[in-house]
Amino acid sequence: MVYIGVDLGTSACKFLLVDETGRVCRQVTQEYPLRFPHPGWSEQDPGDWWSACLAGIPRLLEGLDPATVQGIGVGGQMHGLVALDAADRVVRPAILWNDSRTAAQTDYLNETIGRDLLSRCTGNIAFAGFTAPKLLWMRENEPELYASIRRIMLPKDYLVYRLTGVHATDYSDASGMLLLDVEHKCWSRRMCEICGVQPEWLAALYESWQPVGTLLPEAARALGLPGTVTVCAGAGDNAAAAIGTGTVGEGRCNISLGTSGTVFISSDTFRVDPNNALHAFAHADGGFHLMGCMLSAASCNKWWMEDILQDSDYAAAQAAIRPEKLGRNHVYYLPYLMGERSPINDVNARATFLGMTMDTTRADMTQAMLEGVAFALRDSIEVARSLGLAIPRSTLCGGGSKSPLWRTILANVLGIPLDLPVTEQGPGYGAALLAMVACGRYADVAEVSRAMLKIRETVEPDPALTALYEARYAEFRQIYPACKDLFARLGRA
Repeated sequence: MVYIGVDLGTSACKFLLVDETGRVCRQVTQEYPLRFPHPGWSEQDPGDWWSACLAGIPRLLEGLDPATVQGIGVGGQMHGLVALDAADRVVRPAILWNDSRTAAQTDYLNETIGRDLLSRCTGNIAFAGFTAPKLLWMRENEPELYASIRRIMLPKDYLVYRLTGVHATDYSDASGMLLLDVEHKCWSRRMCEICGVQPEWLAALYESWQPVGTLLPEAARALGLPGTVTVCAGAGDNAAAAIGTGTVGEGRCNISLGTSGTVFISSDTFRVDPNNALHAFAHADGGFHLMGCMLSAASCNKWWMEDILQDSDYAAAQAAIRPEKLGRNHVYYLPYLMGERSPINDVNARATFLGMTMDTTRADMTQAMLEGVAFALRDSIEVARSLGLAIPRSTLCGGGSKSPLWRTILANVLGIPLDLPVTEQGPGYGAALLAMVACGRYADVAEVSRAMLKIRETVEPDPALTALYEARYAEFRQIYPACKDLFARLGRA
């Protein structure tokens, strides 16, 4: 028997066919357009997502007996606003997670409504990418369209609706709407009042592995599948990906060193830090998680190498960094090329090199850039530790994890072993595992996640090097506070 995992991304939809052993048998990608009708706007037509399914799933199944498909799970981009009218027609193009038009509405929620109230109601404060500010923007700027809304949903939930006819969402994805009382796993009445949301607009809430329904007859015919295929609620992209990396249960951690950087820490209980430095979301395993998102991680490496040095030989640049220089570099780097989200939440923060002297080399600055990203990732880890979470080790994935040097730096900056999974397929893989639980192949998410996790390599920290980096990290932590006011003045200039 096989299961389909869907990863609804920002530029493409990725489909995986996974067997009961966790092996990825096939994968297909269908791209679709991303529209920027005004500076800072980012939109997509939800119909394009469904068209991608209608094209991609039959391609995935070519030559396969469709009766072997047992279930479908969907993971996908979070926070996007899909609004439907009384006839379940899409009211306007979906406003996506990376859309920045809602600065005024975000400030209103954080400053006028107040961060304390938001945190009490939802466990989080407002960010421009979240769903609630988008609703406020529609109410203020598109009142006629807003008046036609009868249902709101998230991107992956639109696909679940087209597959099953059920208006459903899961707790992990709903956590990023700023409408969910995350701790108590219910919609927040107060936030609905603030945003003018009618309770009947909101989808039924499910755990990620719970079955939502089976395929609608018309969907089954279009996809070439039997109508008995079970569709589970699915999960937001980071929570779904965490299932595939074994990040389930108390104190499990996964670090994604991609274009942006993510620190995902699972927890059995709800935790929120006093400054809301980390997102406090529900997890796809039925528990909770803390998540830190840094906006520039591996993109710092690309910027430094290709834009500044105009060099694409990454391996040679890192080979020039002598092992004895690790933990002893006199140059520091703040990795805030696009401002920063976690844990400082400062749109005015800027990237900065500090400490250069006449004997500073290109290798020193490359090393500082790699170390700066590692230090910034540790900032989020330290917030979680301050809440009593023990983090004895972490998995590591993303493009940056392919660098042996960067892996070594990160393991020693954090002072914990880093495990590299054999299979790194992201949200689609985790969604397929959720479908296995929905179909009864595994008893729960913990069982399937641990059964599928296979580690190909572990990077162990060296105690002596960890001690050196401990001292360097203490110095790194002083740089941003010293520059914060200057960054704010530069941002206003």
